[in-house]
Amino acid sequence: MSKKIITAVALAAATLVSGTAFAQANDGQWMVRVRAVNLQSANSDSTGLNLSVNDKTIPEVDFTYFYTKNLAVELILTVPQEHDLKASGAKIGTVTHLPPTVLVQYHFDAGGFKPYVGAGLNYTRFTDASLPAGVDISRDSFGGALQLGVDIPMGSGMYFNIDVKKAFIGTDVSAAGKKAGTFKVDPLLVGVGVGWRF
Repeated sequence: MSKKIITAVALAAATLVSGTAFAQANDGQWMVRVRAVNLQSANSDSTGLNLSVNDKTIPEVDFTYFYTKNLAVELILTVPQEHDLKASGAKIGTVTHLPPTVLVQYHFDAGGFKPYVGAGLNYTRFTDASLPAGVDISRDSFGGALQLGVDIPMGSGMYFNIDVKKAFIGTDVSAAGKKAGTFKVDPLLVGVGVGWRF
């Protein structure tokens, strides 16, 4: 191999390494992402009514703060979401919920790609419920949340993001003032979007 080729390869490698190091050095402590998320509900209940809510695609925004290169905390938000509530496939009403989630994340560095895992807490507030007379649901749900995702650099602090979450959301169902059972939504959320780190 000629000296010119060796020199060219060495210069290219040095440029790549220095460019990567420069990009890493300029990674800020904040990251904001926007995603389109497909919500797929598990729909399990103990009421005997075969309750379910519809799947849907929702907007999502998150704010991530990096305490270190690898450790971060993420707050996930969306707008209130309305779902049709069905019993054995027939619509019986609607429910509206707001499900903010906080996750602690660990970020890996895989040659530019940045996969991450997260775990945390989901709080869901059922803000409105249009249900048959005498039927009601509890308004608050606390549950765990798990996450797996990857940020793919696109340059200038911008990333393409793929994200999968499992949230544990449930509510007690009552009829005529007595508990009839528990309905678990427990959605799987699969999202794609973009993020900006600064």
